Amino acid sequence: MAGGDFLKELQAVLGPERLLTGTEDRWCYAFDAAAAQPKHLPLAVALPRSTEEVAGIMKLATAYRVPVYPRGSGTNLSGGVIPREDGLVISFVEMNNILELDIENLTATVQPGVVIQELNDAVAPYGLIYPPDPGSVATATMGGSVAESSGGLRGLKYGVTKDYVMGLEVVLADGTVFHCGGKTVKNVSGYDLVKLFCGSEGTLGIMTAITVRLTPAPEARRSMLAVFDRLEGAARTITGIIANKVIPATMEIMDNVTIRTVEAYCHAGLPVEAAAVLLLEVDGIPAVVEKEAAIVERVCRENGGQVRVARDDAERENLWTARRAALPACARLRPTTVLEDATVPRSKIPEMLLALERIARKYNVSIATYGHAGDGNLHPTITCDERDQEEMERVHRAVDEIFHTAIALGGTLSGEHGIGLAKQKYMELEFGASGVAVMQRLKQALDPLGILNPGKLVGPLPVKE
Repeated sequence: MAGGDFLKELQAVLGPERLLTGTEDRWCYAFDAAAAQPKHLPLAVALPRSTEEVAGIMKLATAYRVPVYPRGSGTNLSGGVIPREDGLVISFVEMNNILELDIENLTATVQPGVVIQELNDAVAPYGLIYPPDPGSVATATMGGSVAESSGGLRGLKYGVTKDYVMGLEVVLADGTVFHCGGKTVKNVSGYDLVKLFCGSEGTLGIMTAITVRLTPAPEARRSMLAVFDRLEGAARTITGIIANKVIPATMEIMDNVTIRTVEAYCHAGLPVEAAAVLLLEVDGIPAVVEKEAAIVERVCRENGGQVRVARDDAERENLWTARRAALPACARLRPTTVLEDATVPRSKIPEMLLALERIARKYNVSIATYGHAGDGNLHPTITCDERDQEEMERVHRAVDEIFHTAIALGGTLSGEHGIGLAKQKYMELEFGASGVAVMQRLKQALDPLGILNPGKLVGPLPVKE
């Protein structure tokens, strides 16, 4: 374990005001947004402002064998930034500059601490958007989003974060700085190192500059709320819309438990007696929006849905505010909120929704289900109390069955939240022993001392003494 010499040298790199060692300060970095995960007080918290400072930190961490935990806003839901007691947290809140807006090439280059919404605000005057749209868009940082390859409400049509990252500046475990990718639309030189680091959860290197692709903002859009008295009708609608060759920008589902919880929280005018609602948006040029909206409305009605179309921007914003309120609304119900990220092929959504209802009854737990139905990414959310050991045992068994069911249906452990600590034990279920071993070999090649976010994603690879 590092002693005073490490902290003394670290202070020389950063100055005393950007190395937090007080107990109260350190407790603020002992956890993230994931529920029912261990909380550890880190050794210290570093606040670098440049790539050079990050490289200096990593050289010291290598010399002293100190584990390092990169952190953005801490909004991740997988326990991905929780430190060990002897670890150093590197917070990127002060590396928050937009380095370049290249409108001609439709790219932006940012430091990792830039908040996603701030990037969108900066490019909006040019008629552009950065499409990845996680629920925590107003607080989540670009670095954390790339590390988790987060998705969001627009994932069905526009994809997830890794689909927009074009280039990276990365600091490796030993302090080496390297660049990969760039601004070219085509780039197939060598291994795809950009994709390797997207979703690596800080286990392979630390991203200090990120170049992303921007897209033109849609000319028109139409938002709709479809109300169903049967969950099966909503599920059939999801697959029916895609079968009709329409890819909405957004297609979200909320079950009855979620509807009631959100309505009590924000009074958005949701139909509390409905079995489920779909929140849908189509966008593009006006003629296409008109055509696709008509198809969406027809498919909804054919499956028993009643459709309300937002008449103006205020009604549209009300719909999406209601959807984004799902997690905070659920979090009010009980002391602990376990939000999962089970993802299945679109065609398996009906089976997964019915399975979640069965699992809730089987283990006597309350599951509110909502999520990005169009891309199969569901967020079953269990409200509970982690102080109740018997209840938490039921919760853990329910979560086990949720992920076993998702994998059995041809799904994946995570559509956007990452693995971190929370889902690490299921990795072999999806990838097999050989698949996990391949990832561990990559980890060991780039981080031979195991000091970058140890114990996350690919299993316990402790720091070597």
